[in-house]
Amino acid sequence: MERARKRLAKRKRPRAPRRPTRVATPRPTPAEKRLLGLSREIARLPLAAALGKLAAAWAPGGPLLYEVATAWTESRGNKTSALALAWAREQVRLSLQEIIEATPKDKRGRIEATPETLAWVVLAGCEALAHEPPSAVADRVHALLELTGHAAPGD
Repeated sequence: MERARKRLAKRKRPRAPRRPTRVATPRPTPAEKRLLGLSREIARLPLAAALGKLAAAWAPGGPLLYEVATAWTESRGNKTSALALAWAREQVRLSLQEIIEATPKDKRGRIEATPETLAWVVLAGCEALAHEPPSAVADRVHALLELTGHAAPGD
């Protein structure tokens, strides 16, 4: 029986080092910029003032609604854009959460909920204002203030 012979390995040419591919960083959409700016603005405010600022931003016919809706529509099928928009919105919620956490528990309102949950409810309520008739916005804002324990006395 003949012994198997080793194959001679083909000599490979050394490869040129790969050039690093440049990753194009997507530019933030107007909605992301506006949401992040809003997050920074409300971070320094007490809860009632922050809620007022959010209500004004989400007022019916305001630019924020249009920008967010446009960005959301354009981000469908693009995970990076969708995540960037969600992250910007989350920054607003986190700012609200920090404000709520800084508020004493006895002044947080009627809901026995964690600051995370209350921030989410308040943000969702403010976002819903965009779909309300303009005549109902003041009542909805008052309801949110009442919910958070910041409605003016005697209202």
